[in-house]
Amino acid sequence: MAKKREKDFYISAKTDSFFLDIYGAYQFIKLFFKELFLPPYEGKEILRQCYDIGYRSLGLITLTGFITGLVFTKQSRPSLAEFGATSWLPSLIAIAIIRALAPLVTALIAAGKVGSNIGAELGSMRVTEQIDAMEVSATNPFKFLVVTRVIATTIVVPILAIYSGFVGMAGAYLNIAANEHISVKAFLQSAFNSINFLDITTSVIKAVVFGFTVGIVGCYKGYYTTQGTQGVGKSANSAVVISMFLIFMEEMIIVQIVNFFRTGG
Repeated sequence: MAKKREKDFYISAKTDSFFLDIYGAYQFIKLFFKELFLPPYEGKEILRQCYDIGYRSLGLITLTGFITGLVFTKQSRPSLAEFGATSWLPSLIAIAIIRALAPLVTALIAAGKVGSNIGAELGSMRVTEQIDAMEVSATNPFKFLVVTRVIATTIVVPILAIYSGFVGMAGAYLNIAANEHISVKAFLQSAFNSINFLDITTSVIKAVVFGFTVGIVGCYKGYYTTQGTQGVGKSANSAVVISMFLIFMEEMIIVQIVNFFRTGG
């Protein structure tokens, strides 16, 4: 009996499952890009998903973006004050928010709110056989459910990241203005003189990658949900965990690539 169980997997049950998941995700992404360019194009559903994702996330993004700018400024002030360099605060805050905090915080919020919702929604449709019913009625569920949601997250997350950056800068300005006499114009001049086109481009590219990750992971976990209602919860939870892990990995890789070009190799 023991020998029979050993033949059920090649390395171990968990290791085999891990590599099967990677292969499954590869096939899922491959199918996404295949369906992306084939008609029919679900324009109305994409717009509906964009509105839904953006509307649901706007309040939380506003709050977290504002607090991020405010708190980061409050924590940076004492260190700069020791060297009499509080005038550098606008530059420091702009670099931190535009280069890293805005896309990263937005993506993490999207992973927790949007990714889990997509995983739970598609998971519920899978266990209640709604996806099977769509296939029977000649509707392509992958294109209608997966492609539209992944496109929507890829579009909306960068927009939310740009918005989060502006809100974060507003929070930083309020803190600086409360402690020093500085006009909005002087604050913005100092802030934007410290960032360049590469910083803004990199920030948007990161948000696009993060948005795609949130969408594809949420859809993958939800689309292949098993084990009934219990599996729906697991899919939503694992969508958040995997998305956040991948976002941090992607952040590290993109920063390394950008630093390579910034320093000229």
